[in-house]
Amino acid sequence: MRSDDAVARTFREEWGRLVAGMIGWCGDWDLAEECAAEAFAQALPAWERSGVPDSPLAWLTTVARNRARDRMRRRTTEGAKLALAAADDIVTGSIVADVSETDDDIPDERLRLIFTCCHPALPMPARVALTLRTLGGLTPAEIGRAFLVTEPTMEKRLVRARAKIKHAGIPYRVPPPEIWSERVEGVLGVLYLMFNEGYAASSGDSLLRVDVSAEAIRLTRALVGLVPGEPEVRGLLALMLLTDARRPARVRGGSVVPLAEQDRSLWDIDRVTEGARLLEGSPPWGPYAVQARIALCHDVAARPEDTDWAAIAELYTHLPVTPVIELNRAVAVSMARGPQDALPLVEALAEPLADYYLYAATLADLYARLGRTAEAAAALATAVEQAPTGPERRLLRERRERLLNGS
Repeated sequence: MRSDDAVARTFREEWGRLVAGMIGWCGDWDLAEECAAEAFAQALPAWERSGVPDSPLAWLTTVARNRARDRMRRRTTEGAKLALAAADDIVTGSIVADVSETDDDIPDERLRLIFTCCHPALPMPARVALTLRTLGGLTPAEIGRAFLVTEPTMEKRLVRARAKIKHAGIPYRVPPPEIWSERVEGVLGVLYLMFNEGYAASSGDSLLRVDVSAEAIRLTRALVGLVPGEPEVRGLLALMLLTDARRPARVRGGSVVPLAEQDRSLWDIDRVTEGARLLEGSPPWGPYAVQARIALCHDVAARPEDTDWAAIAELYTHLPVTPVIELNRAVAVSMARGPQDALPLVEALAEPLADYYLYAATLADLYARLGRTAEAAAALATAVEQAPTGPERRLLRERRERLLNGS
């Protein structure tokens, strides 16, 4: 393998583990990230000269820690001296002295890092940004493009997040058993938000957006390996994969393609297979696993008319009752039993979902199927105004034009 390819691959696979290990070693987030980045920068010329090492992570860890040691020695504060002494105590007799050690000998600190990045004391935008930067290796510029903010704005967000961790005393640790479930739920919420943001962006107009959904899948896959006994982590990964499997058919000619009109031959069968395998086992199921099973009902249907809508409607009853969940259940009811049974369910959600474009779009669909064309057209006009992206607005406009033209 060429050295530049090896560096790129190692960066994708090991950045988070290297940074997590560095933070655990020196306790300084900024220093850990800076020295990790310098180690990768040094790797390219070094590996070109001497070849790719047998243990890339061990090589990078040695270089990063030596860089950090040099910087801590140059600091004159008593705190820096104590930090260096503590760090050296940790690694006495460890892999730092010998790059011939294997990568498997390096403790995997990523689980502690994930829980710290996703700590509930941090605001949600900061949790997302910090996770993408520290575990994913995305630059502030890349994260900023993903969320449509400037690089300086994102850099400030990251600085504030790190400062909050330091000054609020947020622990760098796996949470204790009494709050484990609650904190795992918080971590999964951050990862799912990342995925949804990235998936929505994949239908947007900007070509500069980073594929945050792919990063969310990669991080969730890593989390499955770190906590294999957590079924909801597997459920979230399954949900992401089964949803992302439809991405190749989701947009055509700059417009979002409705699920029923997608070319199913374009769907990624490998992702469907992996998602289904993750769901193997019996109930009880958590919310992510239930949503994944709903996605699987869509993905295994060879044709739209083969979709088991009755099963989907039943699965929605196993989810927490929220306005959006109830809207989705009503859609399944409309497909299983007809629009007349679903319309009262949807109309009951008018107040909580007044600003949600999919509420108006769903209402329009039910009105149209019941022959109430004028009401359907009015609801579609509302949906167009509320839609968040250009492709979605175009889709709704086209649907309204077809409705008014009687086609």
